[in-house]
Amino acid sequence: MVKLLRPNYRHPGWPMSLGPLRVAGGVVRLRPVRMRDGALWSRIRLADRAYLEPWEPVTDGDWTVRHNVAAWPTVCSGLRAEARKGRMLPFVIELDGQFCGQLTIGNVTHGALRSAWIGYWVHSLVTGRGVATGALALGLDHCFGPVRLHRVEATVRPENLASRRVLSKVGFREEGLLRRYLEVDAAWRDHLLVAMTIEEVNGSVVSTLVRSGQASWA
Repeated sequence: MVKLLRPNYRHPGWPMSLGPLRVAGGVVRLRPVRMRDGALWSRIRLADRAYLEPWEPVTDGDWTVRHNVAAWPTVCSGLRAEARKGRMLPFVIELDGQFCGQLTIGNVTHGALRSAWIGYWVHSLVTGRGVATGALALGLDHCFGPVRLHRVEATVRPENLASRRVLSKVGFREEGLLRRYLEVDAAWRDHLLVAMTIEEVNGSVVSTLVRSGQASWA
């Protein structure tokens, strides 16, 4: 189910809430980020530093400072400003109604290209339970449906086997290796480029998961 919150004519498909979809871990939904998400966002990001930091691009400032609850209003305002301009779709991943991560669709481009990138993170306590896979499936169907995109891509470090499995489950295919692509964990790291186009989707990404027994309609 897709719920339209308020039409945005600069950004088809935004803002909307997506789901629900039932996976092994519970019921997954995507919804736009909110200012009141700050406390949970900060708590999870600080607790999961050792789990998340090795895979995320280097940015200025200490992790603790950047993920203090006081940092969230600026982060959230920036994400929502990009959404209003039609360049981004910043979602919260909810599991059984609780904040458990984020899924972001960025560099949204229309016209002849009609493409975007997609990225996500989830709380370490919910990994391995189909949450990231379900969230990605909902996000991809949204890209190829209401947002009217033709191609979605993602990048992942070759060493990140868990994330590579998630990307593979929803249908991404590898296109190549980007040498020393991003500064991550204090070094310039190679990343695999994976992508999907609408022609490769068999009905929908969610329905493919349902047919394979990895998810069910909630």
